[in-house]
Amino acid sequence: MSYGVAAALQTAIYQTLSTDPGLAALVGTSIFDALPSGTLPPLYIVLGSEDARDASDKTGGGALHEFTVTIVTESAGFASAKVAAAAVSDALVNADLVLSRGALVSLNFYKAKAARVGTGDVRQINLIFRARVADDT
Repeated sequence: MSYGVAAALQTAIYQTLSTDPGLAALVGTSIFDALPSGTLPPLYIVLGSEDARDASDKTGGGALHEFTVTIVTESAGFASAKVAAAAVSDALVNADLVLSRGALVSLNFYKAKAARVGTGDVRQINLIFRARVADDT
């Protein structure tokens, strides 16, 4: 198994989301690898947790990464969050990510969960994707 591609994968995902014109039209620059301090925008995207497991085979090392991208909005209802979630999915599914280490074999949507956060108007959608990577080192 190799976890060596994890940082390269995360960097490529962030870069893809940050430069996607459709997503930029919805959230501007409010795409974060880590939440900034201070007041957050009313609609933003943040990279979340990741689980990885061995996916090595006779051709070499590799891993299957399940990672979360979270969309958060202060708007009542899920409409704006779902539009942003669709744009995230469109940007990532079957994307041809260029990694600084290893290679992306596949990137697919796995599942999503939409939920109200607390008792207010905050809504959150967690999108989970599966990326299969090969490590060429």
